Amino acid sequence: MTTTKAWLKERSELGICAVLVVLGVLVLVDGLTIDTDFAQRGPIGPKAVPVVVGTLLLVVAVFLARDVLRGGRGEAEGGEDVDLAAPADWRTVLLLCGAFLANAALIGVAGFPISGAILFWGAAYALGSRHFVRDPLIAAGLSVLTFLVFNNLLGVALPGGPLMGVL
Repeated sequence: MTTTKAWLKERSELGICAVLVVLGVLVLVDGLTIDTDFAQRGPIGPKAVPVVVGTLLLVVAVFLARDVLRGGRGEAEGGEDVDLAAPADWRTVLLLCGAFLANAALIGVAGFPISGAILFWGAAYALGSRHFVRDPLIAAGLSVLTFLVFNNLLGVALPGGPLMGVL
């Protein structure tokens, strides 16, 4: 019993392999059951990305398990410039949560270009940027660019809100 426990403790990375296998199988099963009648726009349909991602998850799990069973060990994290004794910065976390919640609440009413701009600007503000003229302009540009890429190039209809006629 103790020998098995010690063996598993020395090879704890096998747990990550198990998680990768479960995720890979889940992604493959979900990807293969996607109905392609409504979304097929060419030779590569909506099943392609989930199948590739699920397959790659399984391949990584196999290679990681092989490495662990051959004696490979993950390197202990040396840490970055993070003081682990310092308390969490709850103000930043709450500001980021507020930006995400504002985006979720406004996307249906104001549309993605406006709610996305609020999200991008709120995230920049929460993370410490204090350029009150530049940040909203960059956020608006990034939001409109994201909207145009998804809506026009990828064919993913995002709500346009009151700017729908303009964009």
